[in-house]
Amino acid sequence: MKQVFAFLFLLFSVVQGFSQNDDTMKYKELTKAEEQVIIHKGTEKPYSGEFYDHTEKGVYTCKRCGTELFRSDDKFEARCGWPSFDDEVEGAVKRVPDADGMRTEITCANCGAHLGHVFTGEGFTPKNTRHCVNSISLEFIPEATEEQSKGKKE
Repeated sequence: MKQVFAFLFLLFSVVQGFSQNDDTMKYKELTKAEEQVIIHKGTEKPYSGEFYDHTEKGVYTCKRCGTELFRSDDKFEARCGWPSFDDEVEGAVKRVPDADGMRTEITCANCGAHLGHVFTGEGFTPKNTRHCVNSISLEFIPEATEEQSKGKKE
């Protein structure tokens, strides 16, 4: 019986090792600054991010895995120091109670990358929601590029 348990434990450990290696293989390599925010749940300095004042049309994706997260049509100026969106791509963003019990963290539903926090009831937009996102957690695909890639698929 001990041998069966030992074998099952060994098998489980090997399978876990393979799945962990597979997970890390599919993610983009991050800089130390990106890793500090995306993996270790840090926050970039306010008003310092690439997308804070960004107004180009397109889609914002997860820097770690490339999942589409937010559309430029949902971005608005909240004057909080970080890019703000009042909506997300359906099913792309996960809400998790923050460790401090006061806020709600938002993460990429696909890879778990830390994006920032979501706030409701502030009255900035009719949707009454503000996704406050670290620019460093995002990449941007301009609308023209998005349309060109759709045209290639058709």
